[in-house]
Amino acid sequence: MNVVSLFSGAGGLDLGFIMAGNKIIWANDLYEDAVDTYRKNLGDHIVLKDIREVKTQDIPDCDIVIGGFPCQGFSVANWKRHVDDERNTLYKQLIRVIHDKQPKFFLAENVKGLTNMEHGEVFKLVLQDFSSLGYKVKWKVLNAADYGVPQTRQRVIITGVRNDINFDYIYPKPTNDKNGENGLPKWVSCSEALKDIPDPDKPNDLKNHVCSKYKLGFSNYIGHRKLDPDKPAPTVTARGDDKGGVVILPHPSGLRRMSCRELATIQSFPIDYEFCGNRSSVYRQIGNAVPPKLAYAVAKIFNEYKGE
Repeated sequence: MNVVSLFSGAGGLDLGFIMAGNKIIWANDLYEDAVDTYRKNLGDHIVLKDIREVKTQDIPDCDIVIGGFPCQGFSVANWKRHVDDERNTLYKQLIRVIHDKQPKFFLAENVKGLTNMEHGEVFKLVLQDFSSLGYKVKWKVLNAADYGVPQTRQRVIITGVRNDINFDYIYPKPTNDKNGENGLPKWVSCSEALKDIPDPDKPNDLKNHVCSKYKLGFSNYIGHRKLDPDKPAPTVTARGDDKGGVVILPHPSGLRRMSCRELATIQSFPIDYEFCGNRSSVYRQIGNAVPPKLAYAVAKIFNEYKGE
């Protein structure tokens, strides 16, 4: 398929669609470092601009529109979230583009917390908005660990099939199981995922293999909880900004925080995927990304469509 991507960030969702055999023909984001990262790894088809300032006629026709629309306003991790948060309305830009371009399909991704914000009322409005465009809309919360990502990251995946298209989107079956049951391998543990990555203080030629020196202490707060090396890591977050204050998971050893390279591996990015910007910015880009392996799992289902 020819894909248009909104809120593309560092390219995690797009990479998954490319892995499934699709072509991204146009992408967009407002975060300059993320756009630089995207260009370095995926191509020059990304436009650095506020989507609210992009005219629909400047976006090419496509088979599918995808977007992990900004989730900070929705997230249960954001104590200041509110239905009136202007970031919550950015999904309406996704609505605008889908309405005007009328692709065969769309796929939208967001945090699990979106489904229960304001007792589920906000999510009902989001689904109604998508349905009103003339699409058969489905949604499901998927755990990235079920698809080979060494991280228990739960995200809601909303899919839409245009009403005149004879196709039923069926969510992908898990490739991994928490306990290795049902004939599937166990979830990938964080220690297994990181076993071939040397300590950042030792000689290596890995890109982005630098880590935060912020003091490591353990408590019940996010970023300060010990990791069980035999289990997937908890959700990688993007708290903080490119100036600092990011919350970084500790290394399974418990001796330091994960490097940018290690955190990208926990997000299932390829080892040679290079991120641009300072260390805090790179951490933020990784935390905001859709794990490419999860993106691949949801993207490849569209390959079953046999129409024109």
